[in-house]
Parts: sequence; C-alpha cells; structure tokens
Amino acid sequence: MSNLANTHPLAEFQQEAPALLDKFKTDKTPIVLTVDGKVKAVVQDADSYQQLLEKIDLLESVAGVRASIEEFEKGQGIPLKQAFGQL
Repeated sequence: MSNLANTHPLAEFQQEAPALLDKFKTDKTPIVLTVDGKVKAVVQDADSYQQLLEKIDLLESVAGVRASIEEFEKGQGIPLKQAFGQL
C-alpha cells in the first residue's frame, strides 16, 4: 500500500465515522483501518474503486497481449484461420 497517511484505528473510525466520512467525501482519500496496529481494511469510494478495477483489467489485457507477442516471436503461435477454426 503506497498511501497510509489517512490511517485510523477501527475503534476511532467507529466513534468518529460521520466526521471521517464527511472528510472522505471531499478529498476521496481512502481510509486505512487498523486493528491492534495492523492494517485490516481500506474504505474507498465506489467511483475510485471502479476506476481501480478498470485499470487492473487494462493492465491484465496488456500483459496478455505481451505474452501473446512473445509466444508468436518464439514461433509458438498458430495461423488466424486455424485459431478461428478451433472456436
């Protein structure tokens, strides 16, 4: 995790949830929750979470394309017509 600046114990979050969530709405900084000093959860707004998922999907797609290119360059690919024939 790269940003632990907005870290709060879970007990504090439970007591001060309305104030922390109001601040959260404006700055969109995830809230890191700890139990016994260890990070246990992260509260993040839904839009930022969706954007994160979309970035992960894109990165996984790019990794897949790179792997395919490497296979092709090693002569491990098959002709397009043959690939479509296997579908």
